Amino acid sequence: MARKVIIDCDPGIDDAVALVIALFDPRLDVVAITACSGTVEAGQAAQNVLGLVQKLDPPRFPRVGVGSDPDDAPVLDGGELHGADGIGNLELSRAERQHLMAAEKLLIERIKADSGRVTILCLGPLTNLARAIQRDPAIISQIDRIIVVGGAVPGLGDITPAAELNMYFDPASANRVLKSPTTKTILPLDITDQVPFDLNLLSSLPLKYTRAGSLLHTMLTHSFRVNRQMRGLESISLKGLIGVAYLLEPELFQCEQRSIQVEEQGTITRGATIIDRRPQGSVSRDLEIVVGVDAVGVRDFVIRALRHAGQCSE
Repeated sequence: MARKVIIDCDPGIDDAVALVIALFDPRLDVVAITACSGTVEAGQAAQNVLGLVQKLDPPRFPRVGVGSDPDDAPVLDGGELHGADGIGNLELSRAERQHLMAAEKLLIERIKADSGRVTILCLGPLTNLARAIQRDPAIISQIDRIIVVGGAVPGLGDITPAAELNMYFDPASANRVLKSPTTKTILPLDITDQVPFDLNLLSSLPLKYTRAGSLLHTMLTHSFRVNRQMRGLESISLKGLIGVAYLLEPELFQCEQRSIQVEEQGTITRGATIIDRRPQGSVSRDLEIVVGVDAVGVRDFVIRALRHAGQCSE
């Protein structure tokens, strides 16, 4: 039986590529995708999700929900790296949004509909899930597992020197989710960065005439070009993709039980993920943190999964 999953994301090229894999993998039943603010604002994120799903035409269409900004959202612009639309200037046709449910309502509905069987894969800031938990705390016991891509250990961030973007964007929501009494796993930036992709990835993509291939070639060519021009890098990091890899191939990762808090107030350290590593530290080690990864195995998985998506979208 396919594993039921809700993907909460803010596409973003890396999240968009992750969706391509997840929507075509037969081991997953993506029952919903909820769009949050982060790389782009929530409305654009929802538009990207709708456009990608309609273009890909997967075997099962997930429901789509739209979130809203947290109260103290910082002003960010992902356009330089991700394109004006957040997904490499794909220029997808605009989809109708008037019937979209609020993200937190959709999360609550789907969690209750499949109580105890839904995994939530969080690829963006944790605003939507935190609001769902606050609105209906009873769902906490009905979630099978939460997988969070985010955080920076040991404090080497990508948006500030101390913080990774997802935690920086909404640290209060991150704390609420990470402190909830659920089964949780976090994949921090130092793990996702251990799986870079070089230009050889482009030659391994599905053919351009496939639905998946046409999207992937446009998005990833943009990502390689911009990273080379702006950062002088010949490789790219696709952290959302590593979250899907963990969901499907957990044997490629090593984990430890830890207690984590997210700094909410610090002027310099907002969004920093603080792990209590003291032997005499917090007794409540209620969260798995990924501490090791088989980078070769993950890259092999990604190539296989992308090719499969291409075959399914011919």
